[in-house]
Amino acid sequence: MAEVCERLRSSEVRLLTLTGTGGTGKTRVGLQAAAEVLEEYEDGVFFVSLAAIIDSTLVAATVAGTLGVKETGGQPLLESLKDYLREKRILLLVDNFEHLLEAAPMVSELLSAAPNLKVLATSRIPLRLYGEHEFAVPPLTLPDPERALPSVEDLIQYEAVRLFVERAQAANGDFRVTNDNVPAVAEICHRLDGLPLAIELAAARVKVLPPQKLLERLSDRLRLLTGGARDLPERQRTLRSTIEWSYGLLEEGERTLFARLAVFSGGCTLEAIEAICDAYGGLPVDVLDGVSSLVDKSLLRQEEG
Repeated sequence: MAEVCERLRSSEVRLLTLTGTGGTGKTRVGLQAAAEVLEEYEDGVFFVSLAAIIDSTLVAATVAGTLGVKETGGQPLLESLKDYLREKRILLLVDNFEHLLEAAPMVSELLSAAPNLKVLATSRIPLRLYGEHEFAVPPLTLPDPERALPSVEDLIQYEAVRLFVERAQAANGDFRVTNDNVPAVAEICHRLDGLPLAIELAAARVKVLPPQKLLERLSDRLRLLTGGARDLPERQRTLRSTIEWSYGLLEEGERTLFARLAVFSGGCTLEAIEAICDAYGGLPVDVLDGVSSLVDKSLLRQEEG
């Protein structure tokens, strides 16, 4: 949060895009960051949700509707938006941009027309606009599985464990973290890679399964991790739907490469991908280009060896 807010306050950053896999908490980070800098924007901070939009030509109308700007005098709506924003100091938080990237150039037009405008976007894919700054939202912090588990009090300080406990207690008021169940809680969070959505869906199962039994069933996590809140978008109510949404944004060659990558467990090198995923040639995408795209689209995470 401190780093995101620092970037927003930088005069060199006009467009900051929060990226990350589905369910990693981009929207929550964006909302909290916007709240932190609210007083610095005298004309307001506005939240523009694109989750329900399927036509990129409607993005301008959605932004205009949020700001209360209407088309007048036969002037194109985008021009009306530029006129409205030109002298204002505003932060626009534009949420869920990944499926509407054809409309991204509109953001550049608005930023060019309004020198005091800033845009904070969330997207599983960078907008690829000139001057864009990208911040990859990381998973929640986790205890190191290779080390002896610390005390219950120390484990609760890890973000992933704390989230699990909070959501488990919301689902089951009698739930308490103890010396007996905390190893299972820590292992669940580790197996779910610190992904907030997955942890919340798992914690909700504590109503019927203690953490030890929940851990035993995680081998079929796509079937287990369902039942998200009704006020969430459909794609965030199950882990499978979240993955399917990202998968649906891939091109055919990227889908083939992504499927072949399933042979690896625990990570791999680029050299291994080239040797295994295109062993006989015929992969419909260049390996380096495909890997780069999957990293950009938050379906692969790069780590230093």
